[in-house]
Amino acid sequence: MKEQFDAAQISKVIDQALVYQCACPAQVCRAIFELRELYEYQMNCANDSVNDALVHQTIAAATEKSHELMEECLKKILEIEGWDQSTFAMPEALKKKPAKAL
Repeated sequence: MKEQFDAAQISKVIDQALVYQCACPAQVCRAIFELRELYEYQMNCANDSVNDALVHQTIAAATEKSHELMEECLKKILEIEGWDQSTFAMPEALKKKPAKAL
């Protein structure tokens, strides 16, 4: 499966988002990780029959499309919010946002 962002980059966004109470980018990152896990599972799942293989291939194909969409979503979010695309550092303006009440 093609990946625009590696695990370290995604983890860095999640870590900063959690520290500065900016959950939206982190939610997208977690969804990307979950899609990667689902895809890997489908690719490694035992195929006892032709039907099993077709089920896993169908899930893997849909997961691949979803992953591509979510990576594009993350890319756009980082651009909109002004994240540094080379270091994946959160912009200072976001670090100063007041925390939302839970």
